[in-house]
Amino acid sequence: MSKSSYLAHPIDPTSAERMSTAGLRMQLLDITDTVAYDAWLSATTRGFHGGRPNDERQKATREGIAYRRNTGVWDDASTEELEPVGTVDSWPGRLGIPGGRTIESWAVSMVTVAPTHSGRGIARALLEAELRTAGALDIPMAMLTVSESTLYRRYGFAPAAMAADYEIDTKRVSWSGPIPDGRVEFTSLEVFRDGWAAMHERLVPSLIGEIDVWPLRAAQIAGTSTDDEERAKNLRAIRYLDADGTVAGYAIYRVKGDDHDFTSHTLNVEYLITETPDAYAALWRYLLSVPLVEKVTAQLRSVDEPVRWMITDWRAATAKTWEHQYLRILDVKACLEGRGYLTPGEIVFDVTDDLGFAGGRWQFSIDQDGVGRVSEAAKDSKTPALELGVAELSALYLGGVRATTLLAAGRLRESTPGAAVLADVLMQSEKTPYLSIWY
Repeated sequence: MSKSSYLAHPIDPTSAERMSTAGLRMQLLDITDTVAYDAWLSATTRGFHGGRPNDERQKATREGIAYRRNTGVWDDASTEELEPVGTVDSWPGRLGIPGGRTIESWAVSMVTVAPTHSGRGIARALLEAELRTAGALDIPMAMLTVSESTLYRRYGFAPAAMAADYEIDTKRVSWSGPIPDGRVEFTSLEVFRDGWAAMHERLVPSLIGEIDVWPLRAAQIAGTSTDDEERAKNLRAIRYLDADGTVAGYAIYRVKGDDHDFTSHTLNVEYLITETPDAYAALWRYLLSVPLVEKVTAQLRSVDEPVRWMITDWRAATAKTWEHQYLRILDVKACLEGRGYLTPGEIVFDVTDDLGFAGGRWQFSIDQDGVGRVSEAAKDSKTPALELGVAELSALYLGGVRATTLLAAGRLRESTPGAAVLADVLMQSEKTPYLSIWY
């Protein structure tokens, strides 16, 4: 999709009219209007309780997200008429899905509503507008990460990839994993930034639940942006080179000291990406053996990290899990036919969708080559069937959530006994879904 097509697409008339009826104005932001943009960014920063950005950071952010479609809601009766009372931005991006593929998805971010204007339907107008815009652009999936998990189910979103925060007691760690032949070496933040971003770009199709990373986010993780200079001072970047000298993994971390005990530092893994099992093992082995460190922490990691099987004491590592990547199917046929499958079979998904995008009775079959096919199902079909909402189907899409779990939770219903078990078999994926960034 060309950049101009989604940036120039008109504002959704249904939501704009709803806001007008409420005495508010909803429109696209002209990002070339730096005064208006800085007021919009100030509103989003306030919405997430961030500090006021300085001019340098404003400029970097404005340039860093210039590819996005920015929307605001304004209250023209306000004395601060430049600053919107609701914000959202969006863009089309790749989502890694089972089968080593990607599907075009509508990324939604920067959703804020000023607390002075809560209860006036702003969030509903913004989010429904995003879904209708994506549908009009023939984008089959919407996706987002959330700061408030209770908001998005009503719009058909559901968590499809989980994340975990780890804490590892290094005093209890004895390495039992592989010891690769390559080497770990320090590198500059700039080399790390360019290297991990390029590796990530290559790997997205094989990383189920992952999305494209943009240059500003790559720089923020690497500490080379203007966001947090104090943090950057304490970052250390490393990379793994295999026996042939090929770079196969990167990591970046910070060490925080204990003023009362110099042997009791905490090492926080800020980001780690690897292309081979050897790189993964070598980088984790290094991180767990840094001298004068008693605790290693790592946020936003997979719930199924192999490192837990690479240390002798399983209880040395504790994990707090939470939901991270939310999905919302807009086009059932395009989404289900877009991903790969491991097992042949057939099932009917009887889907309800209050917003009218994905509802219907869908006959879904998978052939021996793992190719899925979707068609409208006859009412008298004898195929095993599940009745579920679009949120539940979206949760199942990447294979990280089980239909039998949703059945036990009362989130779907079997029209045919055993249909949930069948769905678990058909929707399984080759690896655990995982998203390594916020957006």
